[in-house]
Amino acid sequence: MSKTTLAWRKNRGLMIAEDDLDDQLLIRDALEENGVLSDDVLFVEDGQALLEKLQAPELVPGLILLDLNMPRMDGREALRHIKQDEHLKHIPIVVFTTSSNEEDIKYTYEFGGNTYFTKPTSFDELVRVMSLIKSYWLETALLAEH
Repeated sequence: MSKTTLAWRKNRGLMIAEDDLDDQLLIRDALEENGVLSDDVLFVEDGQALLEKLQAPELVPGLILLDLNMPRMDGREALRHIKQDEHLKHIPIVVFTTSSNEEDIKYTYEFGGNTYFTKPTSFDELVRVMSLIKSYWLETALLAEH
């Protein structure tokens, strides 16, 4: 078992808030291309579902991938709620969205987001971005904590 796999399981994996089913499939495939196990990934369809899942201590992830533009509760509001919650604010949040709007980027960092990526337009680029996220957040940062 690789160190990455151990880090994922120890930190309870990756929770991804993404409302678009096609994007969910592409993200899952790109993660699998990078050796991330499907069992270590949990998708939710919006910010409200994300906050509901985070109430279960056994589901608190080591990393959240957060889309900004979702129904019911968008990623901006979910980010604000998570970073204001004493039990959740420690979770790193990578915003992964179609928006390249300067205000969205500024908002993400002002409210405690850790990284901001604009969704790429090709699958190869998506695989590369997921590789960067895995390399830093799941190998370097999480292993450094332990």
